[in-house]
Amino acid sequence: MRRLLWAIPLVLGIATLVFLVVSAAPGDPALFYLTPGMSAEAVAQIRANFGLDDPLPVRYLAWMSSFFTGDFGWSYSHGAPVRDVLLAFLPNTLLLGGVTLLVSFTAGIVLGAVQALRKHGIVDSVVSVVLLVFYSMPSFWLALMLVLIFSFWARTEWGWSVWFPASGMYSVGYDALGPWEKVVERARYLVLPVLSLSLVLTAGVARHMRSAMLEVLGQDYIRTARAKGLSESVVLRRHALRNALLPVIGLLGLYLPLLFSGSVFIETVFAWPGMGKAMVDAIGARDYPLVMAGSFLFALLVILGNLLADLLYAAADPRIRYD
Repeated sequence: MRRLLWAIPLVLGIATLVFLVVSAAPGDPALFYLTPGMSAEAVAQIRANFGLDDPLPVRYLAWMSSFFTGDFGWSYSHGAPVRDVLLAFLPNTLLLGGVTLLVSFTAGIVLGAVQALRKHGIVDSVVSVVLLVFYSMPSFWLALMLVLIFSFWARTEWGWSVWFPASGMYSVGYDALGPWEKVVERARYLVLPVLSLSLVLTAGVARHMRSAMLEVLGQDYIRTARAKGLSESVVLRRHALRNALLPVIGLLGLYLPLLFSGSVFIETVFAWPGMGKAMVDAIGARDYPLVMAGSFLFALLVILGNLLADLLYAAADPRIRYD
């Protein structure tokens, strides 16, 4: 409860900062509605309808009042309430981010544990080099390379059919498919965006997991558990792995900002209809209400992710108490 209460001034500060930054951006949102030959009176009326000619303090108070009521205004580019636009795009971003986190942490924990158990061996060295290569790659560059491979080389050079489409979220005949066929179709379109995000995140998780696992394996209670005659699988699963997960769980709160910021580029590259692509389009259209609401929602998800990481700490280690 105390952490939730501390989140309130943080959310208010983020909302204020987002408003000031977007208000200082160049451009006029009213240009989206202007047509050649429109009279000056019509232009002034458009600006008055959206409150664009009000002083900055008045617009700030209007933004904060709508913020408290959950009404983020009107989207100029979509011609609909911002709340409806966000609710339409948010599930797609959460799907992409949720699958990415699941893949990244599962693969990273497994690879890091294997590296620790095969310390200084061939497997450890090869995996370390491969992970370092992916960790050094920007996610948007990796996304462009995957698009190039699967949309050009796979079709022209290798004669493959495109198993993993590099654009969109589903095919034209998606609505006519059965339930299981829809799941498969959606998974095909998820592969490349998830791969672009998860390869970079997996490398970081694996490195942290390897270091944590090596530190835990050298503790006295691990030697005591082995001396008591417990099998190696029980020692690793119940004693080593659970304690090594603590620093890795903390990465959840740190990786959420990277995940959401990376999704802006990934969704744009793969034309994935999520909040990241919607915000990029909104910036181009000077749709500032949508930009402000989307930025605030991303920040709110990051705050909730940090809170979730704190709760997972306590779930993984009952010795931890927040008093």
